[in-house]
Amino acid sequence: MSAARALRLAASVSLAALIALCLAWELWLAPLRPGGSYLALKAAPLVFPLPGVLRGERRSCQWSSMLILAYFAEGVTRAWSERGVSQLLAAAEIALSLAFFASVVAYARLTREAR
Repeated sequence: MSAARALRLAASVSLAALIALCLAWELWLAPLRPGGSYLALKAAPLVFPLPGVLRGERRSCQWSSMLILAYFAEGVTRAWSERGVSQLLAAAEIALSLAFFASVVAYARLTREAR
């Protein structure tokens, strides 16, 4: 498997896992209110870059690398301020956002055109 393909796969898997984590966290695992909360809508912006990342579009990887930093910041904040299951879920959000960021930045660098 080529390095570009491996990076694209890593980015796709980590983004899909982050979407699933955000939904599960706010709807079932540790919602702010019993029965789920509207905070699950935080997963919606992650859906927009997903098709482009799956296809390996460099531009989608570039702009989504900036979007993912908000999820990293949320994970750090909630890992610091919450306890129990929410703290573990926040740690998972940090790990997935870092994995996505590293893989899309490496993919964008690897696939850049020679100038």
